[in-house]
Amino acid sequence: MRSPWVKEATEASSWRCCLNPISGVRSPFVNSFKSADDSVTFQYDFATAATTSLYPYTQFTNHETLPKLQEAFRSFLRAYPGYLETVEADQVRAQECPHLSVTGNMYLDYIGLGLFSYVQLAASKLSMPSSFPDKPSFFEIGCKSVTFNSALRDGEQVSDFEDKLRRRIMRFLNISEDDYSIVFTANQIAAFTLVAEAYPFRTNKDLLTIYDHENEAAEALIKCSKNKGVRPMSAEFKWPKLKICYTNLKKMIAGKNNRKSKGNRGLFVFPLQSRVTGSRYSYQWMSMASENRWHVLLDISSLAPKDMDTLGLSIFRPDFLICTCYKVFGYDPSGFSCLIIKKSKIPTLNELNVASSISIVTLIPTTTTTPSHPPYQTANLPNGTSPESSTSSSGAFQRTHSGPSNYDQFHVQTQPSEIEQSETSIMHPTTMIGTQVSNFEIKFNALDQADALGLVMINNRARFLINWLAIALQSLKHPNSPSGHSPVTLYGPRIRFDRAPALAFNVFDWKGDRIDPSLVQTDRDKISLGVGIIKNVWFSGKNKEQEKVKIHVVTVNLGFLTNFEDLYRVWVFAARFLDADFVEKERWRYLALNHKPVEV
Repeated sequence: MRSPWVKEATEASSWRCCLNPISGVRSPFVNSFKSADDSVTFQYDFATAATTSLYPYTQFTNHETLPKLQEAFRSFLRAYPGYLETVEADQVRAQECPHLSVTGNMYLDYIGLGLFSYVQLAASKLSMPSSFPDKPSFFEIGCKSVTFNSALRDGEQVSDFEDKLRRRIMRFLNISEDDYSIVFTANQIAAFTLVAEAYPFRTNKDLLTIYDHENEAAEALIKCSKNKGVRPMSAEFKWPKLKICYTNLKKMIAGKNNRKSKGNRGLFVFPLQSRVTGSRYSYQWMSMASENRWHVLLDISSLAPKDMDTLGLSIFRPDFLICTCYKVFGYDPSGFSCLIIKKSKIPTLNELNVASSISIVTLIPTTTTTPSHPPYQTANLPNGTSPESSTSSSGAFQRTHSGPSNYDQFHVQTQPSEIEQSETSIMHPTTMIGTQVSNFEIKFNALDQADALGLVMINNRARFLINWLAIALQSLKHPNSPSGHSPVTLYGPRIRFDRAPALAFNVFDWKGDRIDPSLVQTDRDKISLGVGIIKNVWFSGKNKEQEKVKIHVVTVNLGFLTNFEDLYRVWVFAARFLDADFVEKERWRYLALNHKPVEV
């Protein structure tokens, strides 16, 4: 019997990112397959491999019946032998993020670009004077008195640290400094708000956003545009797989298509993928928008670290780009956002005063050191710890949920004698951040690590893991459920070669009633998941009430260092909700901790 997951994965779709099944590189124009039949065959083969990554047609009725970690991992490798070609990521994780295995914490609620590694942070702590605050930081964020337009046109007086960081981010994103200018903002909402204030909505009166979920930054942009007389539009997404309603969006982009008009339509806000559901969207939407006189704002906050390498900026030249950065994965999710604007568009923007530009920030380097090499190596991990037996996280400044920091817990468990020995041999080539010296050197280890691993390895690793998790969650079954309702419902794409490394789901009890996502998402078993709200859903034959539907979900976001054990632990945790007694206990536990009831 053909698996429904295989059938779903092989459905043809002419409007999706074209993917190279060998390299994992998306290309908007070059089709890697000789024919549509070849493409469908490949999708079928990939889906078949996905379904065999966990015992086919097997259903698990409680967490105790699940296969052990090593057994599940062997089954996973039989389906995805290519995962073994990504072991370099495990080595990076062990060397640069040892706190993950020491503390056992895992973070699947991050998105964005990490800048530094944990070992850099630990080395900074060692080099601090005793009077320095206990929690080290590479930089602080401060306000600056500058107008948005002058900052873009004339540049700014910035520290060597900030200048080097700007250049490094632009190089990492594969964006030319000759064509684009960059400013740092306090957060993503601030970046979107600056665009809303500066964009000439009074002449370009349309706004079209493409989000299948509630995004606070996009909502801030919509709210500001409404104050300028704009009637914002949003794309709709077909239930249940949440694909873009192609015909409706095409009509909204084309509008009345008055070819005699030479004016610009407005602002087209487009993410290449959903950070909640994992849906990917075709580059062709940007091309269509540009052809119909829209300015394009590309939200790249949810992209995997090297995904910008696949975007040919010489072909698709968005007018605005926004991304988020965070300091240290698994310890310090604070950071900032980057607003990147095409230089040729700067003269067309509204002039903003200093008060309206207050969300532009400066990065003030602290007097901590950043060694060129880590002070710890894999040998400092606990005895018996291997890359695949350690715990991991995904990453981002824009966390969907904040967990506790774990620096002190890790610091007290390391061996001071070894650290001191490393300090003696490593610290001498480092320089104090914030000092002006000729050999000033700053290392952004997290960006360097992603560059070293590369696009193909990062994307293949995430592809294997996220599809396995989708299969694993759907293999759970309530024992003796009268309704036959599945305990886990996924939203958006299921098993797809080209899905993004994100997943949205809800857990249901044996009666078929949804368990509140806040109860499932709450930090437990050292697992940090996220929450999100799906919206703009299109139902066939919908009524007015369905148009307003919002679906609260639990989210999982993978980073380039996420490993199999991380997702195995999510599967085991989700299986605990098959036990009615466990659900009731968790409800009362949540009530006691938060002093408010939850929906069960």
